[in-house]
Amino acid sequence: MKLRIAATLALTLALTGCGGAGTPADRASDACSQYTRYGRHDNTTVTITGPIRNAEADKLLRSWGEFEDCTGITVDYSGIAAFEQDLKDRADTGHPPDLALFPQPGLIADMAHGHGLRPVSADVRANVQRWYSAAWQTYGTVDGELYAAPLNANIKSLVWYSPSFFAKHGYQTPATWDEMLRLTERIAADGVKPWCAGAESGAASGFPITDWLEDVLLRTAGPDVYDAWVAHKIPFNDARIVDALDKVGAILRDPRYVNGGYGGVQSIATVAMSEGGLPILQQTCAMHRQASFYANEWPDGTRIGPDGDVYAFYLPPMDPDRARVVLGAGEFVGAFATRPEVQAVAAYLSTPQWADRRARLGGAVSANQAIDRTALRSPIERLSAELLTDPDTVFRFDASDMMPAAVGTGTFWTGMIDWLNGKPTKDVLDAIERSWPAGP
Repeated sequence: MKLRIAATLALTLALTGCGGAGTPADRASDACSQYTRYGRHDNTTVTITGPIRNAEADKLLRSWGEFEDCTGITVDYSGIAAFEQDLKDRADTGHPPDLALFPQPGLIADMAHGHGLRPVSADVRANVQRWYSAAWQTYGTVDGELYAAPLNANIKSLVWYSPSFFAKHGYQTPATWDEMLRLTERIAADGVKPWCAGAESGAASGFPITDWLEDVLLRTAGPDVYDAWVAHKIPFNDARIVDALDKVGAILRDPRYVNGGYGGVQSIATVAMSEGGLPILQQTCAMHRQASFYANEWPDGTRIGPDGDVYAFYLPPMDPDRARVVLGAGEFVGAFATRPEVQAVAAYLSTPQWADRRARLGGAVSANQAIDRTALRSPIERLSAELLTDPDTVFRFDASDMMPAAVGTGTFWTGMIDWLNGKPTKDVLDAIERSWPAGP
């Protein structure tokens, strides 16, 4: 699917409602003054590919519309389901996009090693060092060199639910894992499937289950074990990983608990990720563990908030005395070309100016420390921003995104589908361990 914003959008329409005296041309000139640092690049095009599609992609396109009008650059974006493989194929045949939106630090490292990804420009480097934490800088760094700048961020440690459904039945959002399990049992006893899930996502099918495992591992074994697992300092099939996946299975592989609105356990493998939580609106399931970006998947008109149609609570800890751990992810902008217009787009996307514009469109959060909190439109976005910036929260990036692509976006994803379809936990993890690339 190819999406595009033409540079012929009328800037005066973008400025409708702006106050102040003067002609539309005067107001357009004032608006464009904030983009003068990027220069004019008339009749140029910058191509971008990424995994962002559908409603979220529409908002992405709108986020740089004014930038296009003021710089003369047409930004040509393609959202691709099989993004990872498509990018590798294009790079290896000498036809990469100008910019790519990377959802995996592991893929950034792969593309920096002999596949044409360029280090960031001096402007982008300065922006990242100024506005992002040291942790977020490291995710786009390969061998000490920054290759990609953070773009969006998301929180994965969330459980979506219907506040009205909970209130009607007297359910309380759980504060601990044991409370969540007791709530799960109570909802099942009341005749509703407690959980719904969807793991189908084209070439990325299985990734929602990897998120479940990662979240549980952080809660059972802690961040240090998690880090060792990501770096393969302990084997993929370590007993602690087996235990964590079995705890996921106590929910997702129990036919009493899933898959509300869709069918049994095996239906999870075929239900689209984007549709996984929708039965909450029909009250045929009660809870859906999915990231903050799922806000983009609810139908138009769905009210998100504590008193809305849907909201989310933090996936609770197993030991409330431990530091709060949060699993998250995001996209990063990396360049395969160094033309001035490409550098201008990359620099703009690394600023709080862009982060604010995207935030005002809804459904997105940035780890940019200078983001205007008032630009965040919904309670779920404000909750996500709070978790991202809370100094007492231990944040860890999605493990599958950090691992070598052959595992993280390969056998780990496919292994989770095998697991949903009934393959024993140990057999699945053993197979993934055997697939880990040889080398240092």
